[in-house]
Amino acid sequence: MPRCRVNLSSMIFLVILQGAAVVLFCGWYVQLSPCGSAPAPGKVHVLLLSSWRSGSSFLGQVFSQHPSVFYLMEPAWHVWTTLQRPGARALRMAVRDLLRSTYHCDFSTMEAYMPPQHNVSNLFMWSHSRALCSPPACALTPRGHFSNQTACGLQCSVRGLAGAERACRTYSHVVLKEVRFFELESLYPLLQDPELDLRIVHLVRDPRAVLRSREESSKSFTSDSAMVLEQRNVSAADVQYHVMQEICRSHVRIKERALHTPPPYLEGRYKLVRYEDLARNPLDEISSIYEFVGLEMTTALQDWIYQVTHGKGKGTKKEAFKITSRNAVDVSQAWRTMLPHSKVRRVQDVCRGAMSMLGYRTVNSDKEQKKLDIDLLAPREPYRFSWLPDKTEPPKKAP
Repeated sequence: MPRCRVNLSSMIFLVILQGAAVVLFCGWYVQLSPCGSAPAPGKVHVLLLSSWRSGSSFLGQVFSQHPSVFYLMEPAWHVWTTLQRPGARALRMAVRDLLRSTYHCDFSTMEAYMPPQHNVSNLFMWSHSRALCSPPACALTPRGHFSNQTACGLQCSVRGLAGAERACRTYSHVVLKEVRFFELESLYPLLQDPELDLRIVHLVRDPRAVLRSREESSKSFTSDSAMVLEQRNVSAADVQYHVMQEICRSHVRIKERALHTPPPYLEGRYKLVRYEDLARNPLDEISSIYEFVGLEMTTALQDWIYQVTHGKGKGTKKEAFKITSRNAVDVSQAWRTMLPHSKVRRVQDVCRGAMSMLGYRTVNSDKEQKKLDIDLLAPREPYRFSWLPDKTEPPKKAP
């Protein structure tokens, strides 16, 4: 029988050839396989999209306190306060990229906006995240228990973000609250990312209530207002109204795009929520939001929601950025007795189209404004809104 001799060089060549074939086949298979880039099983990514002083801190806590949620508050704050740019438009891509990496539980992009020796406490409003106060990030709050922001702030500020990354990977839902997006188009790459299952919860509030709340904390918004207005030269007396006009226009753009002209990858992944509906029927509205993102309501959460929405009073200036027990309906109506009618008329002028679209009725007199038995919230129903001017028109001043 003849013997087949194979020298060492031939053997090496055959091994290399075989390895190359395997690599090429694997690359081809991953590209064709629909499962190759699928999200982690059951992993859901939620963007709570809103504007300042619209009740987003409360709704954020509704997510944060859920035992299945890893929650972070306003990651874009780090971009806006670190990068030197003239306005919000120039920072949209940087903010989107930060959200993408955070949804993937990769905090290396976040670290680029932090000092070299950073702690978890360098994350914006980090103690508002129950997940950062619970294992494996911190041993303070057992999972399924409600966190205490004060205690968390004292005990859970550990060095680096490795613990936050580990914690993020253990939850089925990653929820980010953001107030620094003014259109949906910047988010399209995230909606098309096959590794993300992104749902958008768009929270709006009566512009008159937003204005009243902003005025109570106006100094806190000086820098953000300049960014929203792209550093335009606006008198101090008019800044709030110009900002409100931009916020109202953004709500129009977002709702129009999501509900009237959505691309295929956006359909079924957007939910509009009015703060006033939350205030009137918190359990029903929150149960609906949970269902939209695939979360289960628990008895403990029902009790907590009832307690924080059925307290006494409307909240104080010191509580502006805290979640305390208040009467949610009184909070939603507070502007009617506390905001001068001259200011109400101005904000109605600059936000009239958005108010009509979102179901907020205008008032024509101080008497009508203060008559609380007149319901200014229209029933939710489909509404076609097409007016959207190319440029922001200057707000009219009250006579």
